Amino acid sequence: MSDSGKLLAVAEAAARAGSRELQKRYRDPTLVAELKAEFDYVSDADRASEAAIMELVRRDFPDHDFLAEESGRSSPSGSEYQWVIDPLDGTTNFLQGLPVFAVSIACLRAGRTEIGVVLDPLRDNLYSAVRGGGAFLNGRPMHVSERADVGGAFVATGYPFRARPALDVYLEVFRDVFLRARGLRRCGAAALDLAFTACGTFDGFFEFRLAPWDIAAGALLIEEAGGRVTDLDGGDGYLESGNVVAGAPGVHAELLALLGRHTSESRMDDLVPIATGQPTGAC
Repeated sequence: MSDSGKLLAVAEAAARAGSRELQKRYRDPTLVAELKAEFDYVSDADRASEAAIMELVRRDFPDHDFLAEESGRSSPSGSEYQWVIDPLDGTTNFLQGLPVFAVSIACLRAGRTEIGVVLDPLRDNLYSAVRGGGAFLNGRPMHVSERADVGGAFVATGYPFRARPALDVYLEVFRDVFLRARGLRRCGAAALDLAFTACGTFDGFFEFRLAPWDIAAGALLIEEAGGRVTDLDGGDGYLESGNVVAGAPGVHAELLALLGRHTSESRMDDLVPIATGQPTGAC
């Protein structure tokens, strides 16, 4: 098995381990949850999923580094490999009993995403990609939609509830996209939105100030499925800024132009500064 093959196999097994923990706790009335910040919850399900994922990955790669939503950054050896983990993307949905949430796992090498896995636990849909090797849904090749532009497109987004100073900008962008698109949806699980974009369910996606664990796996899925993912300036700094524009190539290009009427990376930095060394966050 190649290095990439082993990384992918471990990522998929780890995602299933985390998924099992979520399935056991979904709609459990005794589940304990607490606030990390305003409207930002963490539950025993998040922690159990993350522990199961990290235990399995560390069994095979004990010297690799980690960036996980609940336990933060771990760098035991300064490895060139880093696992970026969201054990439960869509915690608010999960706690409310809304069946839209996912496990997201990426493996980066020297800062570039090499492996991406997003697993929808309730539907058992596994989205996976290896850089240079294509993207797959349950083992079958997947591709972004053939939509040429935002006109008539089915677009996903996320509300910037942790970037509230950018709300007016977001609403301006929302209006422009709303007037062009066939439909505009907010599902509340960015990793799953990106996976849906990779397989052509959504034609495009945009959101502000996400965290690396929300983006890393899903962005690779889209790129390997023939789509485009950039920051607000059309660059590749989305993992650092958390600002994501993605979709089929033509849809991405028009979304980027629509967003560019109202904002940019520098304007977003003015509105919602990122504390040095601190990843942005999204539930």
